[in-house]
Amino acid sequence: MAPELVSEQIRQRSFQPAPPKLILPFRRQTRNPAKDALEKLSLKLKGRDLPGIELAEKYLSRLYSRNRRARTIEQNYTSITFFLEFLKTQGICCIEAVARKDLAAFVEHEQDRGMKPVSIRGRLCSVKAFLRHLIEEGVVRYEVLTKSISVKIPDALPKAIAPEDIRALLSVIDGRKCVRNRAIILILLRTGMRIGELLALRMEDINLKEQKVFIYEARKTGSGRVVYFSADAKEALVDWLQEKDPREDVLFYGTAHECLTYAGARVMFVKYLKKAGLDHKGYTIHCLRHTFASELLNAGMRLECVQPLLGHTSIEVTRRYARLTDKTREDEYFRAMALIEKGEIHGSYRFDHRL
Repeated sequence: MAPELVSEQIRQRSFQPAPPKLILPFRRQTRNPAKDALEKLSLKLKGRDLPGIELAEKYLSRLYSRNRRARTIEQNYTSITFFLEFLKTQGICCIEAVARKDLAAFVEHEQDRGMKPVSIRGRLCSVKAFLRHLIEEGVVRYEVLTKSISVKIPDALPKAIAPEDIRALLSVIDGRKCVRNRAIILILLRTGMRIGELLALRMEDINLKEQKVFIYEARKTGSGRVVYFSADAKEALVDWLQEKDPREDVLFYGTAHECLTYAGARVMFVKYLKKAGLDHKGYTIHCLRHTFASELLNAGMRLECVQPLLGHTSIEVTRRYARLTDKTREDEYFRAMALIEKGEIHGSYRFDHRL
């Protein structure tokens, strides 16, 4: 081939436009949190000199085989190992020798340590399930659980954030510098989602046009539901999406594209509480969920409509919020008290020994 033709071909190739660069989505590797938790906890159990430690490891494997969540496996690990450590301090060298009095003594020990009743009940439930499994396997005598041991839980009111405190909190979150954080706070406040559910959201779970969030599997109950978000939450979310890395398939992530954790979200929330001068009021990031429910009921939404938005399987759980927002009872009280103060009630009161 003539040299001038070769040169012309090289020249033409050198001026061909480069193909456009593709922005590939950055999909995080799909992991099995429950399997990771089991492997991590199994390593911790190995080499520990506790009664029944091998049985505890097998029980955690059984929980995994029954599709239990990572958090459930971790909570059972903590409760069971605390129980086995307690048995060792009581001089019990083998799990087969455990008796009902040992279980009762463990509950009393946890109470003496100053643990909250709800935490003690959780540990007791995990330990009883473990012992029930050992009874089925013929390792522990059935008499251990013949008489029930329970912990009474105070029926406390859910703690909602006062409207003026919500305004103070939002006012200290700069919408220009803290775009992601403002979106997180408003999405939690306007949807009532649990923090774990929010951190698990992916881009395909959001419908901006219809202002919907699809929670395909709830963090706590495992049931799916659809929740909605308001105009101010949508505005904050749109601002975040304009700054968000388009390659990320998760909705919210941490610095350097690390996974945003519950601890990281909690630290962020506490920072803004301090900035707003609200850190002494005992608010937690979960209080945003309580506030969401209380505000909807105050606005007149029926309890039956609030229940599925919160993902409660029982309406009795949702009914707790009605005690915070029962305007009818409040109005009736002040109406009656006004009559009492004016002295406009009549009648006599006779002693009734039955009362």
